[in-house]
Amino acid sequence: MSTESPGLRRVAVFCASSPGRDEALVRSAYDVGKGLAERGLGLVYGAGGSGLMGAVAQGALDAGGEVIGVIPRSMVEREWGRDDLTEVHVVETMHERKALMAEKADAFLCLPGGLGTLEEVIEVWSRRQIGFNDDPVCFYDVGGFWQPLLGALQGLVDAGFLRQSTLDDAVVADDLDSALAGLASRVRPSSG
Repeated sequence: MSTESPGLRRVAVFCASSPGRDEALVRSAYDVGKGLAERGLGLVYGAGGSGLMGAVAQGALDAGGEVIGVIPRSMVEREWGRDDLTEVHVVETMHERKALMAEKADAFLCLPGGLGTLEEVIEVWSRRQIGFNDDPVCFYDVGGFWQPLLGALQGLVDAGFLRQSTLDDAVVADDLDSALAGLASRVRPSSG
């Protein structure tokens, strides 16, 4: 267990499988992977080899970290995955992927991404809200990337469809130390 982030051993990262248009986001993903490894934290992610997914894994691997990938067989068949990780788990469905990632990790860090990233983080966060898991989530808000979504979520609170306490339970941070401190503070005693 990391001495810098008590309660955290492994962090699952959701992020884009494409690089996007801003090279700074790729560098940031690499730095997150490297930073996790330097802090003694394992990385759990979707086993992709390109985009932000590839960068976060490469950062962790370059720093000597543990990298656990979970990928559906259909993606392996399309050669979308990496096989140079500490562990690679091939599953049949996206549901199995998310379940195994949740089993392997203590918390979730959401880097920039698209629909798949949103679907993953919202499902984990929703499951936490209704008591089906204990895993805290963090929106890694590099360059204010998540501000439009967070504004929309505040609109759900204002309209009475989301509790303010649920929105406040999500960590929002623009640097790794703050992200990990926030996640560690929200790890419930039954997890980790």
